[in-house]
Amino acid sequence: MTVIQPGATIGILGGGQLGRMIALAAREMGYRIVVLEPKANSSAGQIADEEIIAPYDDAEAIAALNAKCDVVTFEFENVDAVAARPLEEAGKLVQGTDLLKTTQHRLREKEALEAAGLPVAKYQAVRTEAEAEQAVKALGAPSVLKTCRGGYDGKGQVVIEGEREAAEAFKQLQHAEELVMEQWIPFHKEVSVIVSRTPTGEMTVFPVAENDHQNNILHQTFVPARVSPLVHERAVQLAQKLARHIQLVGTLAVEMFVTENEEIYVNELAPRPHNSGHYSLDACTVSQFTQHIRSICNWPLIEPEMTRPVVMTNVLGEHVQPLNEQLPRLSSAFVHLYDKGEARPGRKMGHVNVIGASIEEAIQETERLTVWDAPTTING
Repeated sequence: MTVIQPGATIGILGGGQLGRMIALAAREMGYRIVVLEPKANSSAGQIADEEIIAPYDDAEAIAALNAKCDVVTFEFENVDAVAARPLEEAGKLVQGTDLLKTTQHRLREKEALEAAGLPVAKYQAVRTEAEAEQAVKALGAPSVLKTCRGGYDGKGQVVIEGEREAAEAFKQLQHAEELVMEQWIPFHKEVSVIVSRTPTGEMTVFPVAENDHQNNILHQTFVPARVSPLVHERAVQLAQKLARHIQLVGTLAVEMFVTENEEIYVNELAPRPHNSGHYSLDACTVSQFTQHIRSICNWPLIEPEMTRPVVMTNVLGEHVQPLNEQLPRLSSAFVHLYDKGEARPGRKMGHVNVIGASIEEAIQETERLTVWDAPTTING
């Protein structure tokens, strides 16, 4: 693959906040942007040169995107992989569709992780109520029943505390065609690693991030992660091993559980920039978004070194007004808002990166703002 030079056009499948930040990075590097998104005036579409308003599986829209762009990327994994195949065949979607198909299906994802030699929680496929009951007996309680498709921010999953709850959990999720039961991992911390790789095989890894969730929505990310050097090294190695195994092009987020005795289990993958990598915008030598553009355009990568410890906190709808009231106190905070319109409770509206001389100082500065004192609301 040759280098995609500035002045070329990058297509983005998806118009959300990740697409917006990908587009902003690409614009800084001199690229034009076309966004394909079902709704007009999307977060990414607002700053694009052109919006194609159509469903992601619209063949004519995909053909138009193909004709207008030199390279195409996606901002989330629920884009129809079959519909996107013509972009891959035309050499435009250099990330390919195989990883897309894998990461949009939880059972295939688990199987792919095992095939790569990565540790995962024990699991079983579930298609009937009887299979759900059998799976809990085999895996033990607690376990988690999940839909294979469409789940995010805690949606599409039910925690099962005892064998008797398996049937009811199945009834709650039986609308899905396929389910998977996973053994519960009694994790001590959740961490994630962002890895980027070019078509020629050059690879870099961002510092390990420690994540805290509220109501299944990512609330805060702490970098550097408060884990041992052994855990840090092992997490990086696992992300690198996977990237090589799947011959990654672009950016991949690898989410992991860390137990009290420092065992690591890979939980989920995101085949694009990730919420837990937003800290890189203000606390690294290169952001995950710039690195992603460099990857898919076959530029040499920049080593993503930390410049200052940082706490990234998501801004949900209920946090927007408190944040506005705290603006005079944001001397160590970088504010990133996505211009998504209505600030509904639980809706991701932006994020704030607070830096400090130490991670403890960054935490203290974040808490001083009192923006997030109200409980996080489940996205409606």
